[in-house]
Amino acid sequence: MPSFDTVCEPNLVEVRNAVDNAAKEIGTRFDFKGTSAAIELKDKDITLLGDAEFQLQQVEDILRNKLTKRNVDVRYLDRGEVQKIGGDKVRQIVKVRSGIETEQAKKITRLLKDSKLKVQAAIQGDAVRVSGAKRDDLQAAMALIKKDVTELPMTFNNFRD
Repeated sequence: MPSFDTVCEPNLVEVRNAVDNAAKEIGTRFDFKGTSAAIELKDKDITLLGDAEFQLQQVEDILRNKLTKRNVDVRYLDRGEVQKIGGDKVRQIVKVRSGIETEQAKKITRLLKDSKLKVQAAIQGDAVRVSGAKRDDLQAAMALIKKDVTELPMTFNNFRD
């Protein structure tokens, strides 16, 4: 029975490269000289540091620009709260989303069931496996998911006949 997996996985190598390029640009920009503006990546958390919220916004703009140049969707970024740390410095932690959350997975399965396509959707960990009798039905299901689920960047892998 043909099937495929719907997943939400960023290319972490490209994310690391984008963060490194952003850190290099922050180090060389004239308007950041003598400030505490910085960016660093640990596991799947990107930490933005700056003197003020305005500076954090500039650092985030640089990061988004570098991610876009490396073909990484910025919808993978989940911005956290801006935290004040010693003095007038601020920090923001941006998480890199990986995997489909349970609520989103349920929404995708409900969407496929309501569409009257002859496919079955099953939640498997942080992915949704869609299976059906015909390849055309699976391709229609892919198009439906891409069209209706816009808050997460969905990719499809593990396509089997």
